[in-house]
Amino acid sequence: MEHEVFVPVPVPTLLRALGDPARVARCVPGLQQDADASASPLAGRLKLRAGGHTITYRGELRLTGPEGSGGSEGQRFSVTGQGVEARGTGAVELALTIGLTEADGGTALAYSGTAIGDGRLVELEEGAALAAAHRLLDRFTQQLVTESLAVRDEDAREGDEDGAVVAEGLEGDEDAADGVGGEGEGRAPETEIGAEVVDPDTEDSGSVFDSPVPPPSLDPVAGVEFTVPDEPPAEAAHARRTMIGRSAEEVDHAPPRGRYAPVPSPEAGGASTTLRWVAPAAALALASAVVLGRALRRRR
Repeated sequence: MEHEVFVPVPVPTLLRALGDPARVARCVPGLQQDADASASPLAGRLKLRAGGHTITYRGELRLTGPEGSGGSEGQRFSVTGQGVEARGTGAVELALTIGLTEADGGTALAYSGTAIGDGRLVELEEGAALAAAHRLLDRFTQQLVTESLAVRDEDAREGDEDGAVVAEGLEGDEDAADGVGGEGEGRAPETEIGAEVVDPDTEDSGSVFDSPVPPPSLDPVAGVEFTVPDEPPAEAAHARRTMIGRSAEEVDHAPPRGRYAPVPSPEAGGASTTLRWVAPAAALALASAVVLGRALRRRR
């Protein structure tokens, strides 16, 4: 397998990133490091997705280098690793070489290596394992560029801090030299006749303690206590009920209205309807009886 990628990062910066195993472990996609602190940063579980399947290998990678004189020949790192399937009996062995060659505006990374294994890796379709390896190397390169830029930023910050420390040291040396010269110049007026000597400590102390104290500001509301009543006034309560409706007590004791009003039962409605028709019928029957009685009396 061979794969080549160009990155806009100089070779020294990439060498710094590849020389740190912890940074290299962060560059490997799908690598879950072991919880054991004594284990290597490149030891743990590696998830490989190929041909629509995910294969998890448990093992360790070893990175050695750099090798080579640099320049046009470049420098190389060697990667070897062994792993076994976490859910199976298959195993795989890896041998990879990473070459770094200077190019215009960056570095050319050349990957070349072989992988020998059995188990689920052999059962994949032709070309699926190679495509998965190329995708894995591309993601590794992308993360390597990110880590390399982080290394460059850290170097820049360290350089700024060192420059600040050196500048502070130079300023301290200049202040010390000025102080020595000032002492030599300050002794000359003491030899003059009639020179008035003023104690700087006495002058400073007099200027501090003899300075007038300004009077306190006259605040018209100073000393006035503001109290907030526990209950709002009656006008506020009335306005609140007018705006937002009835109070909770009124809602609790008042019967519901509108769509939430109770519906009378059918029996009560039938009884009220019967009583409504019985009263007129009784009155009509009584009037008919009176008229009939009077008519019978006239005949007699």
